[in-house]
Amino acid sequence: MEKESIAVGLDIGTTKIVAMIGKKNEYGKLEILGVGKSKSLGVARGVVNNITQTIQSIQQAVLDAETDSGYKINDVVVGIAGQHIRSIQHSDYISRHNPEEVIGDADIDLLINQVHKLAMLPGEEIIHVLPQEFKIDGQSEIKEPIGMYGGRLEASFHVVVGQASSIRNVGRCIKSSGLDLSGLTLEPLASADAVLSQEEKEAGVALIDIGGGTTDLAIFKDGIIRHTAVIPFGGNVITDDIKEGCSIIEKQAELLKVKFGSAWPGENKDNEIVSIPGLRGREPKEISLKNLSKIIHARVVEIVEQVFAEIKAYGHEDPRKKLIAGIVLTGGGAQLKHIKQLVEYITGMDTRIGYPNEHLAGNSDEEISSPLYATAVGLVMNSIRNNTKSATPLAEIKKEQPKVESKPQPVRIEPEPEVIEEEIAAAPIKPINVRNDVDSESTKEKIKRGFFDKYIDKIKEFLDNAE
Repeated sequence: MEKESIAVGLDIGTTKIVAMIGKKNEYGKLEILGVGKSKSLGVARGVVNNITQTIQSIQQAVLDAETDSGYKINDVVVGIAGQHIRSIQHSDYISRHNPEEVIGDADIDLLINQVHKLAMLPGEEIIHVLPQEFKIDGQSEIKEPIGMYGGRLEASFHVVVGQASSIRNVGRCIKSSGLDLSGLTLEPLASADAVLSQEEKEAGVALIDIGGGTTDLAIFKDGIIRHTAVIPFGGNVITDDIKEGCSIIEKQAELLKVKFGSAWPGENKDNEIVSIPGLRGREPKEISLKNLSKIIHARVVEIVEQVFAEIKAYGHEDPRKKLIAGIVLTGGGAQLKHIKQLVEYITGMDTRIGYPNEHLAGNSDEEISSPLYATAVGLVMNSIRNNTKSATPLAEIKKEQPKVESKPQPVRIEPEPEVIEEEIAAAPIKPINVRNDVDSESTKEKIKRGFFDKYIDKIKEFLDNAE
């Protein structure tokens, strides 16, 4: 049990916060041990706007996941999104002093550090530096440069940039919830891990994750991330339109959308009507389903057209950049009836709904296989790659309690969690895992991990100094 790698992902969304605990089973599939879900208060369009409410929502989701799984959560990998996220393409190079020596990690680090020095807009910080292709002495399309000879090492990078204050606010919420931050991942990248196959990434695919407050886009071609974008519209604006258009309360509008909503207005007949109870003894309200789907259709078309504009900006019409695998829809918004047909109609591209069940163990709960949980599943997969022990079985904690109880009675309750946290923080397994991992890790993974270690240290340092 000691060496078991338990992973935890925390998806801080606009409508819900999901804490998910999982581990790899003997077949290499993801076994979900527990899920906690709470209503997200204090988050708007993927950005924290009320620290206290967000902390309460996180604690509720974490508590539910702990109760469900029988594990105590120590640290989490968190997904970030929000309208402040943007991405840029950047190429950089270094000239090596000794071309007779093979290219090693130090050369890659030097190149990465150069990318970090890019001038950003005020208040912005680099979140992800994702290598695409390397060039050595003019020889292009090299995916793994380590071990090769050359004087000039060049690389093209996909750089994801975000507002520093928004990211630090997420860090503050995690820390104040009594958790450690073990990783940060852009949410569309986490969703892509959960629902896309390697073949789709090679052929060219656009992943559209329709969440509550934002719609995230990630485009892959030749197995490489090519473009990411966050559009500040999601399922909530559809609900708001229904609320205004039908003069009903938000709760009823959400229920109408989920139960009777359709993105295709031709589907409903004129005489299909649903009756909604009136407020405090008022007359019930009758709403035509045709009108309902017209309201939904108008807003979904707007969202899809904005996403399609981003796909065109990537250069989808260029034959070399063609997305052969089309579009994959995921997130809560992908559950809307007939949305697949509407997306195909607007974009003219093959479309499917993305379910995270490909990576899940066969005995997984059907609810977890929903597109709603795609990001959370992707974050757990990300945490597994870090080889962290993010949660401890409560049974182990109980076993250790007698040692603490031998202390004087009045202070018995206070030190318990601290002692346990120190033991967990000691994490004797971690250095071994990192060393074992080096040989099998690709350059991309090393770069991503090395950068994230630095970045998370930076956030932790900022939070410590802020206190």
